[in-house]
Amino acid sequence: MAMLASARVHSLETPWQGQISHGNHQYLTDKPEAFGGQDRGPAPYDFLLAGLISCTMISLRMYASHKDLELGEFQVEADFFANREGQEWIERRLSFQNPLDETLRQKILEICQKTPVTKTLLRSLEIRTTLL
Repeated sequence: MAMLASARVHSLETPWQGQISHGNHQYLTDKPEAFGGQDRGPAPYDFLLAGLISCTMISLRMYASHKDLELGEFQVEADFFANREGQEWIERRLSFQNPLDETLRQKILEICQKTPVTKTLLRSLEIRTTLL
C-alpha cells in the first residue's frame, strides 16, 4: 500500500472557510457567495476538477516527452454537472495551439481515459472515515 497524497483542512471562524495544507502548500477553501460563502477560495468540486485537469496535463506532457513529441502549448478545461435524477458527470475539453493529425488526436483521447485521476474517478472509490 502506498499513500499517494495527503491533505489537511482546518476550519476557520468565517462560515464555510478552511485553511488547506499539503506539505509546504497552503490555500483557502470556501463556498461561492450564491451558497452562503464569501468565495475567498475554491469550493470542493473546484478542487476535484483541478486534480483531474492537472493530472491530464501532466500525463500528456509525460507521454509527449517519452515519445519525443512536440505538443506545444495546450489547455485542459473541465466542468462538473449534476441533474435532478442524481446523475453526475464531468465534461473535459482540450485545445492545442499546434495542429494535431488524426492519429495523434485519437492517441490523446486514449491517454486522457488512462490518467491516474481519471481512472480513480471512473471507478468506485472507498472512503474510510474515522473520528479521532
